[in-house]
Amino acid sequence: MKHQTLDQLHAVAKIESSAAYSAMTRNQRIERWAELLEQHPERCVAAFTGTEYLHMEERASLRGDGSAIAVAFDDPVLRASGLKDDTYGEARRFFKLSDWQLHEIVCDCHVGATMKAHWAAKRVRATVEGNGFLAWLRQRIMF
Repeated sequence: MKHQTLDQLHAVAKIESSAAYSAMTRNQRIERWAELLEQHPERCVAAFTGTEYLHMEERASLRGDGSAIAVAFDDPVLRASGLKDDTYGEARRFFKLSDWQLHEIVCDCHVGATMKAHWAAKRVRATVEGNGFLAWLRQRIMF
């Protein structure tokens, strides 16, 4: 491996700082996730089975290839912003979601084993927009 100074690297490559990404707000991260899902609206993304019935530890480590969370993790911008892996627990932490909010996005009880990416994007956006009094009440009662 050849060590080079930053000036030498600038001469041969375009270098972008990830500092701009780390300053994304919660809403910007969630909006980016929705946009990623909308890039291929008809793609089927995997849903998780019965997230509400799993123990906290099981739920936190839950992951699945081709899930909506995996779509987010595939994005270099979200990874540069701090998304560490494609688990349920990490998505909950990174996007600052309650269990109920993330359940609404990724659980199979709403759609079956798979869902269209555009549907998942709508659910992701609903976490930012809120769903009024009933969503607030459900969040207080359920989790």
